[in-house]
Amino acid sequence: MESSLAFPIIVALVVTALAFDFLNGLHDAANSIATVVSTRVLSPKYAVAWAAFFNTIALVFFSTNVAKTIGTGIVDPTLVDTHVIFGALVGAIVWNVVTWALGIPSSSSHALIGGIAGAGIAKGGTDALVLSGFIKTGSAIVLSPLIGLMLAMFLILVVSWLCRWSTPFAVDRRFRLLQFFSAAMYSLGHGGNDAQKTMGIIAVLLFSQGMIGPTFHVPIWVAVLCQVAMGLGTLFGGWRIVKTMGSRITDMKQVDGFCANSAGAVTLFGATWLGIPVSTTHTITGAIIGVGAARSLSAVRWHVAGNIVVAWVITIPATAAIGALFFEISTHLW
Repeated sequence: MESSLAFPIIVALVVTALAFDFLNGLHDAANSIATVVSTRVLSPKYAVAWAAFFNTIALVFFSTNVAKTIGTGIVDPTLVDTHVIFGALVGAIVWNVVTWALGIPSSSSHALIGGIAGAGIAKGGTDALVLSGFIKTGSAIVLSPLIGLMLAMFLILVVSWLCRWSTPFAVDRRFRLLQFFSAAMYSLGHGGNDAQKTMGIIAVLLFSQGMIGPTFHVPIWVAVLCQVAMGLGTLFGGWRIVKTMGSRITDMKQVDGFCANSAGAVTLFGATWLGIPVSTTHTITGAIIGVGAARSLSAVRWHVAGNIVVAWVITIPATAAIGALFFEISTHLW
C-alpha cells in the first residue's frame, strides 16, 4: 500500500469500526431494554435512554482486558493489516444488518470474531489464528447462555421462596423498582464487554501501522469514541429484536425481568473481568429462557429459542466467509 494512501484508509477503517460499534449498540439494544419494555416498567423512549447512559459510562468501571483479547488473542497481530481489518468489519456489519432486518437476535460479538478470523485465515491460513484465544471465545459461546440460564433459574427460585407470603401486587410493585437497578447493571455489563471489541479492532489496526508504539494498548480516545458510539446506537434502539427478546421467547412479569437482567449482569461482569469476549445476546437470551423454564418448560416457546440457536451456530462461519471474501476484494482495491 502506498504511503500516500495509508492514512486516509486508516481513517476510513476507524470510522467504519465506529459505525459497526453504533450498529452493535442498535442491534443489541434489545439485550438491555427488552425486559423493562415488555414488563411495562419503562416506555421504549425512556428505556433506551436509560440503557444508553449506562452503556456509555461503562468505561469508568472496567479495564480493557476484552479489547486485548480481541486485538491480540484471535488472530496473530503481526499478520493484521488494513485488508484484514476491512474484511472483519464488513463481514460483521453485513451480518448485523441482515439479522437486524429479519429480527433475529444474533451475536454482534461473534460476528466480529468470525469476520476477523475469516479475514486472518484468508491472509495467513489457519496458522493465523491464536488458538488459545479462539478456543476461549468459542467455549464462551456455549457457557455464557448456560450460566445466564442457570443463574436466572436460581434467582427465580430464591425470589419465589423469599416472597412466598407476599401478595402478587406487592411483589410486582417491589420488583418494578428493582428492575431499574437490574437493567442498569446489565447495560453497564453490556457496554463494558461489547464496546471493548471495537476498541480491540481499532487498537490492533493502529498497532499494526506503528501508530501507538511498540506495545499493544487501547488509547483513551479510542475507548471514549467506542463507548459513545455504542451509547448512541442504543438510543436508536432495535425494535424488531426487542419484540423477539421481550415477548416471543416467554411472557415475563416484573420479577422475571429482574432475575433475567441480574443473571445476565453477573455473567457479563465476570466475563469482562476475565477478559472473555462473550455474547451479550447469548447471555440475556439464556437468562430469559431460564426464568421461563423455572416456572414451567411449557412457558418457553422452544421453537423461537431454537431459531435463535440456529442463528448463533451459523454466525461465526457465515461472517468468516464474508470476511474472507472482502479481504480478497480489498487486496484489489488498494
